[in-house]
Amino acid sequence: MRINMSNLSVREIQESDIDLITQYWQGADSSFLHGMGADINKLPTKEQLSQMLSEQICQPYDKKQSYCIILTVNNKPIGHSNINKIVFGKEAYMHLHIWDAENRNKGYGEKLVKMALPHFFEKMYLKKLYCEPYSLNPSPNKTLAKIGFQFIKEYITTPGYINFEQPVNLWELSSERLKFISPGKI
Repeated sequence: MRINMSNLSVREIQESDIDLITQYWQGADSSFLHGMGADINKLPTKEQLSQMLSEQICQPYDKKQSYCIILTVNNKPIGHSNINKIVFGKEAYMHLHIWDAENRNKGYGEKLVKMALPHFFEKMYLKKLYCEPYSLNPSPNKTLAKIGFQFIKEYITTPGYINFEQPVNLWELSSERLKFISPGKI
């Protein structure tokens, strides 16, 4: 499938995006959340999530605990990619979310994450970027391999505060390897 790159773009989160992200999390059914390794009972409330996102938007880069990039098609937000567990100047962990089912499995995630990666590395001065998706969720694992992340290992952990204990695949992308990943090579 050939995707028109001129229709795809990424940008930093804005206040107007907060409701879209909270709707994604609050509107997801338990089976969808379970499929990505999240526990519906551990999700923050809409108010907690809104407050956390608002605070992170205002923080200087070296103080951010989370950094979010909005993914758009035809200038319409369709998802977000964010990093957390940030050690400024060293490493962070990436997440990818396409909000609506009609935009999934179209190749958008791969192309848009390639566009988001330079933001993460440049703004946070990262040396390494990790991603540890649920090993039983094939979509992010396939996407990471296609982008150029290197598979490190599979192990069992609770990867985040909204997750249940699960097998995850640890993927890594170094700043050196990023140089060989171009959004234009699609």
